[in-house]
Amino acid sequence: MSTTTLDRKSIRNSVGPGPAFHRVLNSEFIKFRTLMSTLILLASTAVVMVGFSALGAWGTGQFAQQATQDPQAAAAIAAQGGDLAVTVPTSGIVFAQLILGSLGVLLMSSEFTTGMARSTFAAVPKRMSPFLAKLIVVMVSAFVLTAVATYVAGLVALPILNNYDLKLDLGSSQSVKLLLVNSIYVAAVAAIGMALGTIVRNSAGGIMSLVGLFFVAPIAFQLIPGDFFKEASKYLPGNTISPLTAVEHVPETLEAWQAGLVLGAWVVVPVALAMVLLKKRDV
Repeated sequence: MSTTTLDRKSIRNSVGPGPAFHRVLNSEFIKFRTLMSTLILLASTAVVMVGFSALGAWGTGQFAQQATQDPQAAAAIAAQGGDLAVTVPTSGIVFAQLILGSLGVLLMSSEFTTGMARSTFAAVPKRMSPFLAKLIVVMVSAFVLTAVATYVAGLVALPILNNYDLKLDLGSSQSVKLLLVNSIYVAAVAAIGMALGTIVRNSAGGIMSLVGLFFVAPIAFQLIPGDFFKEASKYLPGNTISPLTAVEHVPETLEAWQAGLVLGAWVVVPVALAMVLLKKRDV
């Protein structure tokens, strides 16, 4: 074996195959937590969730108070099992999914709009490593933030609900289920947002796609007449959360396991497409 061949092998062994995944993950987490825009969006999510929980507690108390004098309101409470307070801590989930989903979009779209992608992929030629690292960071962050904010929102709502003689047990099985399922749901939305940001490579376009999918499409499907759109609306990602959190199965909706599979498919398919396009496209 020639000296040149030995030298080349020695260089390859000293350099190694590239940055280890845990180093790439650490790098992406550093970028994530040092961006001011990220911190603002995370703080906004927490404030919105706590604020809407307090507002929801007040509104629920007013409704319960009205039910003592209004038979229709009392019937509405009875139809919901009589426990309105349990959903109060998750009153702001609809806004949390929008904010954290937009954060997912920005994590990847900003890489391309600022030109940072060239530096990232020059340092880590295996493009899947930074993509998966970002995906883990945004999903874990979305899950943890939503779970903590939901619990804090419940603590804030407790004294308000107590003023109306409404009880909220944050340790009950239903409360824990709502906390976990909603946290997983928001993490899934963040993953979908990141996939859209990778596919579209434009912040405004990615966010508008996210808004269209989660907010515009459900309304449009309700307004368009026909059984097809009524049935298809069940399979929109934004409509999977209700079957997953329902105490009992509601007629004409998906079963909980079906909703879970649909939501999982809405995450896996865009993420897989984003990974394929990321590998094939030029930076």
